[in-house]
Amino acid sequence: MSANVDLNNRPDYDKVLQDIADYVLTYRITSPEALNTARNCLMDTLGCGLLALRFPECTKHLGPIVEGTVVPFGARVPGTSFRLDPVKAAWDIGCIVRWLDYNDTWLAAEWGHPSDNLGGILAVADHLSQKRVANGEAPLTVRAVLEAMIMAHEIQGVIALENSFNRVGLDHVLLVKVASTAVCAKLMGADREQLLAALSHAFVDGQALRTYRHAPNAGSRKSWAAGDASSRGVRLADIALRGEMGIPGVLTAPQWGFYDVLFSHTNKDLALKPEGQRQFSLSQPYGTYVMENVLFKISFPAEFHAQTACEAAVTLHPQVKDRLHEIDKIVITTHESAIRIISKQGQLANAADRDHCIQYMTAVPLAFGNLVAEQYEDDFHAAHPIIDELREKMVIVEEPRYTREYLEADKRSIANAIQVFFKDGSHTEQVMVEYPIGHRRRRAEGIPLLEDKFKANLATRFVGQRCKQIFELCKDQAKLEATPVHAFVDLLVI
Repeated sequence: MSANVDLNNRPDYDKVLQDIADYVLTYRITSPEALNTARNCLMDTLGCGLLALRFPECTKHLGPIVEGTVVPFGARVPGTSFRLDPVKAAWDIGCIVRWLDYNDTWLAAEWGHPSDNLGGILAVADHLSQKRVANGEAPLTVRAVLEAMIMAHEIQGVIALENSFNRVGLDHVLLVKVASTAVCAKLMGADREQLLAALSHAFVDGQALRTYRHAPNAGSRKSWAAGDASSRGVRLADIALRGEMGIPGVLTAPQWGFYDVLFSHTNKDLALKPEGQRQFSLSQPYGTYVMENVLFKISFPAEFHAQTACEAAVTLHPQVKDRLHEIDKIVITTHESAIRIISKQGQLANAADRDHCIQYMTAVPLAFGNLVAEQYEDDFHAAHPIIDELREKMVIVEEPRYTREYLEADKRSIANAIQVFFKDGSHTEQVMVEYPIGHRRRRAEGIPLLEDKFKANLATRFVGQRCKQIFELCKDQAKLEATPVHAFVDLLVI
């Protein structure tokens, strides 16, 4: 055979894709803990979306591309009166739930926010439920939404356990796109071949770069990137269900595949990875592990690696509030991931820059006793120069134990400690918080606070009677699961 031709033997679909497809199509969710946590996750995620509607920088993105577009059985965007095609609705829902960086998170070799997939899930489920009823068929129920959420969490989270996309320069919303593609295709009725085709297109797409999350380019794209990714998942599922062929060797194809092009070099030094690391490592099968262990952001709208630092700062606030100008040094002891993502000096350009700066997120509660979303805004920052004064006095120290236990499966701590030293030689004790309130280890403490957070967020958009109706339904696991999706969304729109 000539040496200058390719051997055109079309491969089977890559095993990674087959494993995802088989999980989505065949796995039966029976875990009461996963379903209960998914219910809490649904509440929290929707609440975060409603709260984001108070911010014009968020709402400017919402609504149809062409004003006045009428969509039969269009998917609704909670907290608004928009009725959109499912692709744009997924974008909008994903945008609002992620905007304030206040929804659940998953921390492993890769970081991310699996509830971002709700954009695609809820948009597709609402549209299909309405369409089914119009055709005289049974609607989808909220149980289908919860199961899709559990599966999306699992796909995104299990892949993230041992595979770092940030270390090759890619953004974690890649995993939102993959997970949304899988579960939305299932909701839409995909067979195995269609689901595999959709997944292959998710990987062959151009992938988001992380630069918009990091100094000096951090900006508001990080607030809509996941909505964009979830929306793309819906679009790719639709393309596949129309009969479009897939790309079976999308991951493993020599030279042209995802592994060779995007996963073979570290981005810091462009060094070629050892051969065994140029492919995904999957340490456990897909089940319900991720939803059961997900981390809720309950206390602060802050990037999760700083949650415990904020809690420690609130604890120290009474001791330092009257001595802020006497402070000589503030030592933040932290873990490697926090240093890599959110430790920064210099001018902070925008709200997105501030909520990814551990120094800023520590300074505010030290000075004011709390941290809320409004405190990231330009006006607040400009009005309180003490924040930058405190930032200048901060020293960041890595504690190897914190770094190690962050990755240990039986711990997954997100530890930070803060100690304040004064000019007269005195100092506070070191306040250490290893597990944030939203951690699985603090579920019993955290869920009542999560419910309070949800009620407060509902009250930003709805009258008291409607708030009570929504909350009582969301509290009742069996009743919520049995509720038709379109009837549930009816309660959430204006």
